[in-house]
Amino acid sequence: MPTTVMHPDEFKARTVRGRARRRWWTCVILGMLAVAWPGFCDPAGTARAQRPLPKLRLDPEPLPRELKERTSLAPVVRRAAPSVVTVYTTRTLREEDWVHPFLDDPWFRRFFGDRFRRNRGPREYQARGLGSGVIVSEDGYILTNFHVVERADEIRVRLADGSTEYEAEVIGADPHTDVAVLKIPARDLPAMVIADSDQLEVGDLVLALGNPFGVGQTVTLGIVSAVGRGELGLADYEDFIQTDAPINVGNSGGALVDVQGRLVGINTAIVTGGGGSVGVGFAVPINMARLVMERLLTEGRFRRGYLGVYLRRLTPDLSRELDLPESGGALVGGVETGTPAESAGLREGDLILEFNGRGVRDARHLRLMVSQSRPGTEATLKVWRNGQTRTVRLTLGEMPEPELAEEGPAPPATDPWEDFEFATLSEQERRDRGIPDYIRGVIVERVPVGSPAARAGLRPGDVLLQVNGRRVGTPDDAREALRGAAGSDVRLRIWRREADQSGTRVVVVPREGPGR
Repeated sequence: MPTTVMHPDEFKARTVRGRARRRWWTCVILGMLAVAWPGFCDPAGTARAQRPLPKLRLDPEPLPRELKERTSLAPVVRRAAPSVVTVYTTRTLREEDWVHPFLDDPWFRRFFGDRFRRNRGPREYQARGLGSGVIVSEDGYILTNFHVVERADEIRVRLADGSTEYEAEVIGADPHTDVAVLKIPARDLPAMVIADSDQLEVGDLVLALGNPFGVGQTVTLGIVSAVGRGELGLADYEDFIQTDAPINVGNSGGALVDVQGRLVGINTAIVTGGGGSVGVGFAVPINMARLVMERLLTEGRFRRGYLGVYLRRLTPDLSRELDLPESGGALVGGVETGTPAESAGLREGDLILEFNGRGVRDARHLRLMVSQSRPGTEATLKVWRNGQTRTVRLTLGEMPEPELAEEGPAPPATDPWEDFEFATLSEQERRDRGIPDYIRGVIVERVPVGSPAARAGLRPGDVLLQVNGRRVGTPDDAREALRGAAGSDVRLRIWRREADQSGTRVVVVPREGPGR
């Protein structure tokens, strides 16, 4: 085969041209692969890319004004929402004999006892709270719940715009109705229009506004499920509006409004089985909250009227036994000496049918009406006695502050509750037992086995809230209230945590006494 002799410059040129062709073909092949490769890797994606978009029927026009006015609550929300604020609280708590939370866990202590628990001395920490409030005047007065601001060292209010904040001052508070009045240094605020809550009827549409769980201002819709609810253990004087509009943590102190955006109630509490709303919420009627606010602003505290009677629960059996009319009323179980009731001649066994011209539904209703009357005012009672009605006129006294109206006769000389043990409801107990912040009472530590109280359903671990309508906050309060109620059927309002449903209930201890 002949040998080709090539000049070095020609060989170099051919080599360069060959490399250039190889690079060109390499780029062509890679480009083709780049185009074709997605189809090999994702045939469906290629098909989707080639598929035409569906033809949608779009209508960007807003709802017709007439239709929106009939079906939407947006105008109501626009009127009410600017008046609802968020309330942030901070308080300093002190724990004595502090230990690490893990070592104090009930499960840990069940297996290891207290052998690893070492006293680390007192500890202080900051507890932060969240609630809502309602602006009721242009110059900065705000209504909220007492339990939202209770024991707070600092209170800040954030307006509905989400950015404007003010430090708030507690002008007055009434724990017996769970109402508090705040004041912020601002002017020309969007005050909410106030309605007459006495005009509410079951079935009326209402909206609940607040800041649940701190997510931001939220609106929920429901109806008025009931009015005049009481004996829930949430406050000493209860006349709640019940609603199924969802109320959650952070809504306390927020607004319950009607379909005109007018304020009808202050959202207060819920009955829950797992920490969230189940459609049973309660609000303080605005008429009651407004009355409390006006008394606090004019007098500095809420002074309540006082009759000086012990009231018994009126049951159908008792009505038949005493041959009482079946038209409701409050049954007098005893009269205290030196009181307006004694001076007016009221007696045990009298049935009070009317108070100042208003019908009395039951003992709770009478307590509520008397408490809302000013001390020193004249009152007229319609009383049923021995088959006849008569009119009794008297001047109301002032309710002693350490006491609330009680039921049952005077206390006996002995203490049949001495074997029962109670403990203070501490912050640690709340965390361990999962007790909500709004629950105020004492822990039942010991119930004698086989006692009437045990047979009636009282258990260790229950939180005792009230004794015959009297609120208790310390073990001494509980013992004093129980001594005062001994000798009659004792109604214990308790809070209990259970797996299926936690909440308040009433335990009735029969007349025979609590002990064994």
